[in-house]
Amino acid sequence: MCTSTVRRPCTCFTGPVRTIRLETVIAASSSDCFELSLSVDAHAASMRRSGERAIGGVTSGVMKLGDTVTWRARHFGIAFRMTSAIAELQYPSRFVDEQVRGPFQQWRHQHTFAVAADHRTLMTDIVEFESPLGLMGLLADRLVLDWYLPKLLRRRNTWLKTTLEVHS
Repeated sequence: MCTSTVRRPCTCFTGPVRTIRLETVIAASSSDCFELSLSVDAHAASMRRSGERAIGGVTSGVMKLGDTVTWRARHFGIAFRMTSAIAELQYPSRFVDEQVRGPFQQWRHQHTFAVAADHRTLMTDIVEFESPLGLMGLLADRLVLDWYLPKLLRRRNTWLKTTLEVHS
């Protein structure tokens, strides 16, 4: 089951940072969940609706610490590019990807994988993001991104869960 919580922005020195937290229980090993979550090909497949594809850096296979990937996608009819890097990695329990260049003022996505009952894995996503443009960005967050980004993440997690459980 995927659950999400979008917290109100907390004000810090760089501005309002939004947080999304999703928990997904998957009937697969944490190492399998970890590796598929690091797969560029799996990410592209799970985001097929938005035409997301890797166009730079690591464009296929499983990413490792320090790797970067540049994604191109279309959301709301607008083409976006975002380059992210694997900034932290502790196999098979946790990794963090962060935006290097792209549409956000800040983007940090922490993925954790914990062993749960009955040989399942609790996969937790914590995304912290901040839009640029000050008050206009905050308005975009509240009106659009607070519902749209969790929807994208749930779609990705549902794809990962389905794929992993079919192959387990």
